[in-house]
Amino acid sequence: MKQANNTTIFGLIDCNNFYVSCERVFNPQLENKPVVVLSNNDGCVVARSNEVKDLGVPMGVPYFKIRSLALKYKIQAYSSNYVLYGDMSNRVMNILSKFSPKQEIYSIDECFLDLTGCKDRIVYGQSIKNTIKQDLGLPVCVGIGTSKTLAKLSNHIAKKNLMYNGVFDITQLPPGEQDNILASLAVNEVWGVGRKINEKLKNMGIYSVKDLRDTNPDYLQKCFGIVLKRTVLELRGESCLDIEEVAPANKQIISSRSFGQPVYEYNELAQAITLYLSRASEKLRQQHLLAQIIQVFITTNRFNQDAQYSKSATIKLAHASNDTITLLKAALTLLQEIYQSGYKYAKAGVMLLDLSEVNGQQLSLFANIELQSKKNKAMEVMDRINLYYGKDSIHLAAQGVKQPWLAKASHKSRAYTTRWDSLLIAKAI
Repeated sequence: MKQANNTTIFGLIDCNNFYVSCERVFNPQLENKPVVVLSNNDGCVVARSNEVKDLGVPMGVPYFKIRSLALKYKIQAYSSNYVLYGDMSNRVMNILSKFSPKQEIYSIDECFLDLTGCKDRIVYGQSIKNTIKQDLGLPVCVGIGTSKTLAKLSNHIAKKNLMYNGVFDITQLPPGEQDNILASLAVNEVWGVGRKINEKLKNMGIYSVKDLRDTNPDYLQKCFGIVLKRTVLELRGESCLDIEEVAPANKQIISSRSFGQPVYEYNELAQAITLYLSRASEKLRQQHLLAQIIQVFITTNRFNQDAQYSKSATIKLAHASNDTITLLKAALTLLQEIYQSGYKYAKAGVMLLDLSEVNGQQLSLFANIELQSKKNKAMEVMDRINLYYGKDSIHLAAQGVKQPWLAKASHKSRAYTTRWDSLLIAKAI
């Protein structure tokens, strides 16, 4: 793969088994032990340690299906602790920002860096890896390539092959060795090749990454569209995707959870909707956004034999807002419209749509600017109190107090990095 002097070099840094690794940082006894992290309501496996992967446990499997296996191999199960994972992610990204002037945070545990100009990229990658491990205790792998797709693929190779010590740069291999590696990788290892596309490619005789790279990109565009054509070009070392230093604005914000126990009554559903709406509107304010459309939905458990019911309703506000009370009035009106008694509700949620920036807000001629200013100040005070004293230190009374419907999290670890009362205590022996 010949490199031009002005070729952009991409690095993809990915935390290994991120949720599990976060738990291990604060509980070293979990090292080298089989560990899983469960989804909301302790339902499905959403993260696995390598020891669990070696046992053949698939991602997304309901936990009750592997309970006997967990007992046999002493698999440690933890409820999702998103506050901890989010804070650790922020720390990772802050450290990585020091290694490059251009950074794109791709997900909670992945980040692209522009490494153009690095003379010894393997050494630089090792420095990145060692710094994250030293400062945060988290293991990461670094993949390097002349496109985002190649960097992603290189990261996968670094994870699967211990000989590379967590850092792999595909551009430094001779063409023959590159061909051998790409021929050994299944085509579904390519970024963006999902299950359906994978099956279609196999039917066309395209089984490996090398097969895909060597296929005519114009032909693939006719069969699959422009996205797969770009993927092929990226596999050939031609960058089609730049570093996005400014994250694209959200198109929607969803706040939803399954209940810890069946919910029958309107009042309990209203408490849940109030909580979810409060979370969603808080995100709006954090991102300096307004919402003009609200959707509320409720549903029963489609996997049981009880009577089924699922309904949603949507309303457009006269003026876009991020005020919790304004949005809640609309949300509860929608809930009243769709609620039907006599059903076992398993899940509810709210969706905020038609988002716009606060700075671009258009008020009507008759808008009460003074009242709007008071609402904004009230929300600002609420957000500050909750940020300082912890989530829900102050909240709307409509959320309720006991909240028996809350999702189960019986195996949740402490908020080690965000609450004083959860700090680890070191004792001298």
